[in-house]
Amino acid sequence: MHQVVKDVTERIAARSQVGREAYLRRIRAAIDNGPKRRHAGCANLAHAAAAAGQDQAQLVRETGANIAIVTAYNDMLSAHQPFATFPERIKLAIRAAGGMAQVAGGVPAMCDGVTQGAAGMELSLFSRDVIAMATAVALSHDVFDGALYLGVCDKIVPGLIIGALSFGHLPSIFVPAGPMTSGQSNHAKAKIRQQYAAGELGRKELLASELASYHGPGTCTFYGTANSNQMLMEIMGLHLPGASFVNPNTPLRDALTDLAAERVLAITNLGNEARPIGEILDERAWVNAIVGLHATGGSTNHTLHLVAMAAAAGYTVTWDDFADLSTTAPLLCRIYPNGLADVNHFTAAGGMGFLIGQLLDAGLVHANAQTVWGNGLGEYVQEPFLGGDDGQSLVWRPAATTSTDMNVARPATEPFQPTGGLSVLYGKLGRAVIKTSAVKPEHHIVEAPARVFHDQQDLQAAFKAGALTGDFVAVVRFQGPKANGMPELHKLTPLLAVLQDRGQRVALVTDGRMSGASGKVPAAIHVTPEAVDGGGIAKVRDGDIIRLDPAAGVLDVLVDDTTWAARIPVDADLSASQEGCGRDLFGQFRRAVNRADQGASVLAAE
Repeated sequence: MHQVVKDVTERIAARSQVGREAYLRRIRAAIDNGPKRRHAGCANLAHAAAAAGQDQAQLVRETGANIAIVTAYNDMLSAHQPFATFPERIKLAIRAAGGMAQVAGGVPAMCDGVTQGAAGMELSLFSRDVIAMATAVALSHDVFDGALYLGVCDKIVPGLIIGALSFGHLPSIFVPAGPMTSGQSNHAKAKIRQQYAAGELGRKELLASELASYHGPGTCTFYGTANSNQMLMEIMGLHLPGASFVNPNTPLRDALTDLAAERVLAITNLGNEARPIGEILDERAWVNAIVGLHATGGSTNHTLHLVAMAAAAGYTVTWDDFADLSTTAPLLCRIYPNGLADVNHFTAAGGMGFLIGQLLDAGLVHANAQTVWGNGLGEYVQEPFLGGDDGQSLVWRPAATTSTDMNVARPATEPFQPTGGLSVLYGKLGRAVIKTSAVKPEHHIVEAPARVFHDQQDLQAAFKAGALTGDFVAVVRFQGPKANGMPELHKLTPLLAVLQDRGQRVALVTDGRMSGASGKVPAAIHVTPEAVDGGGIAKVRDGDIIRLDPAAGVLDVLVDDTTWAARIPVDADLSASQEGCGRDLFGQFRRAVNRADQGASVLAAE
């Protein structure tokens, strides 16, 4: 085990000891009590069994395991549309294995791709905590011995994890739907977006390009937050090995779904192989997750989500943990926006089995971390395929030990860069994170005058007016969780990329978020304290020189200390973000949410 990985793991465990011990006492008491249906009144149990059909007799006899299905299905999201058929398939597989299953409830699932640049995006981050609460509501009937979670995209998986950990005594498996097949190349899509931003193409050409990129059922194929979620679920041991990136509506996808249903029966607390999710997700799992995020250049959103998810299991994970692990976790993958390939190309190059094998060989992840399958993460260095005598049975083979495309996936001995894909920044402006893996090295350091905006529309208007000349750092503030729910500002990437391609040195600094698909232009994001809390970002004035240097971990404003200390933070009129498109329902969330480096959560707010 690499010494830095070992040290960070021990540090997380030590600082979290009190919270973790309290959490474990709670879930172990729940295990000892067993599901409430064994102690329920007759009327209570009758309600739970009323529509159970052929499973009713077994349910009221209280024999065998009853598995909860919590689903994020809707047919507007391409990633979640395949889940329409999963519950019935799961029920059949579990019934054949001697158990039963019920759809315990659904959770909301919104698409950041639809809401980018629109009012709905201001609900996006808060939807994670709503999903967590909806998961708890689904499980609150307390008649289950295990759970299967159907979810893929940005806030959905983190929300499901937080909710699952509130019922951490239940053994649980996450069941993915898989990515859509490859469409138009990511390079072509990005180029057309920039041409549209520059006024060189019209809306008709842009829409045709987008439809060619997002063209069918399954997860979007770029390596944004949704596919980062899937990587995390596998490296944290909550998927079956190799399950993350198998395309939907294929025989292999169906076979993996069936096996997940059978496997959750095997690990309930009724047998000898109990694996409650709250015990699986210990300090080793969180460190493995952060290392995987660095090694793949994953979504910056997980500097929020992993902190919030860990808190639900009694752990305190900090941005310092991300920063320290970044120094030793090499970048092993280039998947758009970190490269030109998509996740299907990554799978073809070796996929998750190759990645996990490389990280294990380098001593960068914990081989003995608990998982839902086998005896630890070492058993995830394999991949599933259909074979056997009938050619249709699910069988396993060792994962690739060499990459079939060194432009997409590399061994730990020959990384794309020796450090991770994310960095943490510090300075007068506060703390922030930056995704360096998608930015060419010559663009990493920017020192230029600030251009200050209070919303992304003002910056877009300045671009259209031709007012963004010369080198500059765009400061887009009052975009934090307390101000307006911390929307993603992905719409700014194409226009800033146009200016960068013209030879201007540009960067973005914001207390908002950027999409997991954003890249190319250096962006210091999640700045905390946020502007509405009077953070340093609220003191910046037009013309102040800002220095951004990821290698040195610096995000600073070159104003002398006396002048800086005397400055009064500015205020902004945020009334436009407080109503319409459901935003009026989330006032309590905006008031209660904690800081970005604490997870930007209302569920663990101080």
